[in-house]
Amino acid sequence: MQPNAQNPVLRFDHVSVSFDDVPALVDVSFQACEGESRIILGAAGSGKTVLLKTSLGLQRPDSGAVYVFGQDISGLSERALFEVRSKIGMLFQESALFDSLSIEENVAYPLLNQPSIHCAKAEVRPRVQEALKFVELEGTLEKFPSELSGGMRRRAAIARAVVSGPPLLLYDSPTAGLDPITANTIMALIVKERDLNKTTTLLVTYRYQDGNLVANFRYNPDNSRLEPIKKNDGRAASRTIFMVLREGHLIFEGPQEELEACKEPYVAKFVKRRE
Repeated sequence: MQPNAQNPVLRFDHVSVSFDDVPALVDVSFQACEGESRIILGAAGSGKTVLLKTSLGLQRPDSGAVYVFGQDISGLSERALFEVRSKIGMLFQESALFDSLSIEENVAYPLLNQPSIHCAKAEVRPRVQEALKFVELEGTLEKFPSELSGGMRRRAAIARAVVSGPPLLLYDSPTAGLDPITANTIMALIVKERDLNKTTTLLVTYRYQDGNLVANFRYNPDNSRLEPIKKNDGRAASRTIFMVLREGHLIFEGPQEELEACKEPYVAKFVKRRE
């Protein structure tokens, strides 16, 4: 399925956010279309996490407007935002699982606490089991986050993000602090979710290889593996756009080829060029 440029899932229109007069986002404009992946790069404090929180309505813009599924959410009440958030999955930094809840209860949380999802109680456990099977954690329902490794906690958090089947997924540094093998496993799950469910994906990362994997690999359901995307492959994953933030400003937006060709020193330091 090709992304539909006529139906942006998320649109920022000249959005600015500041904290105590310190700019976090400055006049940021972009739109993410159906099935599209956006890789967001930038130094610490450049506004990446603020951008995700503003997309979710957790942070309101000082100026400009944020449109989610065509609706301006900038001035919505917290109650009105429940409906919008039911269509968005979010993986927070460090997973943000509830320590006092089992893995089953953590993953079930969106289904039980977002009335707009309309999930019957009898359907909750099967959907939780399905989400945990998706991330290959079927045997962890009764465990608590403290009993899992860092990579397993991250996978459980992905299960919680996808359990409601949202069309928009936001990932905040999903591979931070993980060893390379585990990080690759997490990224493979993100690509799998994108390709099986045609989700729109925004992914904040410090690792250029994360973006490279999203842009150049697809999930093959026939063998349950990631495969390189071949040019002119009709089954190829939807297109990937890279964004680079610097001190709240969106200073680059474009495909990987343009990113790797960019000579701007700040942009170039986030790029590991392919041979």
